[in-house]
Amino acid sequence: MTTLRRISTLIILIVGINKINAQESLTANFSLFNEYQKNKDYQSALPYGWKVINQDPSPFLKYKIFQKMENVLWYLHDSTKISAEEKKAIADTMNYFYDKAVKYEPMLAGYFLARKAYVWETWKEVPYDRIIKLFEEAISKDANLPNFYIDRLGVLYINNAADSNDYKLKALDLYSKLSEQEPDNPLWVQKLEGIAENIEELVDITKKSWDLDKSNLEKAWKYAATCLRAQDFEQAKTALEFLTQKAPDVFNYWRQLASVYDKLDDNDKAIKANQKLISLQPDNRDNYVNLALIYKKIEQLSVSRNYLQKAVNLSPNWDYPHYIEAQLYEQAARGCEFDFMTKCVYLLAVNTYRKAATIGGQYATSASDRVKALVNSVPTKEDYFFRKLRTGDTIKIEGACFAWIARTVQVP
Repeated sequence: MTTLRRISTLIILIVGINKINAQESLTANFSLFNEYQKNKDYQSALPYGWKVINQDPSPFLKYKIFQKMENVLWYLHDSTKISAEEKKAIADTMNYFYDKAVKYEPMLAGYFLARKAYVWETWKEVPYDRIIKLFEEAISKDANLPNFYIDRLGVLYINNAADSNDYKLKALDLYSKLSEQEPDNPLWVQKLEGIAENIEELVDITKKSWDLDKSNLEKAWKYAATCLRAQDFEQAKTALEFLTQKAPDVFNYWRQLASVYDKLDDNDKAIKANQKLISLQPDNRDNYVNLALIYKKIEQLSVSRNYLQKAVNLSPNWDYPHYIEAQLYEQAARGCEFDFMTKCVYLLAVNTYRKAATIGGQYATSASDRVKALVNSVPTKEDYFFRKLRTGDTIKIEGACFAWIARTVQVP
């Protein structure tokens, strides 16, 4: 072997030995760090943790080196045993620490950036706009961040909202999403309501948000939902008509629009909207009852009863359609001369109310109350006697006023 080759081989061996020694030193430092932090001797753990992070933390990511080091730093910062200068030193190093964490664990960038933003907010004097941007970046990198950090951003939006920025709109969007994710959490609704001084302002805010992004269905829905809460049905109609046009197969949009048309007494459009709902969900019993109620309102009682029957076919043990059917007979009777045939129609109403009460359900008590209320409206014994009608005889409901009914009653 030539002298040159011997020298080259020796250099390779020395470099290899140095690498092995460096790796052994790195492993030793991590072992010491890990042992000290496990025993909650954070002060002793700190220098060894820094040695690993500053040299090469890659081999120890699986042991959560950054998460453990973060716990050490946070514990020491909050400890009463260190001086104000030491607290400041830790706070100042957190930027460096989190930048390192993001570099070596990019998959957890959202989490580490959110923690860094929180440190800026609570430990350091950083301008609010920089903190907001960092929180926004964190959320953009991790949509599943804990709601704690999202709420922190929302608080910053609200506290710094002004005419010169769009923070109020951003806060509205943020808390709307949180309330949709956690509908049973009243905190998000409280935050949402606190953004505006009153519901009218909230309507204006959501309208402005939609106006700035007119093709955005989510913003249109939030505007519509806010209008509904404010009972501003005319404005809600505009947004809901847009939504049903852009997303014609979304059941909830049509359901809300049908309700709005009904409240605005736009009966023709309410009927069409409910017919659309039936086409979207033909097995939904509510669709048929809602349509029956509109026809009841416009005095098309026969059509109303037809839709009630469809609801009964879908749900035979549902008391509500029978309760509404009884109301149809009452409504018809009130519109005609109070004679024997009208009394028989009231009897038909009573019989139908009794059926609803017998089925049991939400309207059973109301149905029983209506039976008692109509006790003086049905035929008397004398009415039957003078007409030579006996118990069990069948009476056909007829006459111009009641031609649509086509039902019979029996003498009790």
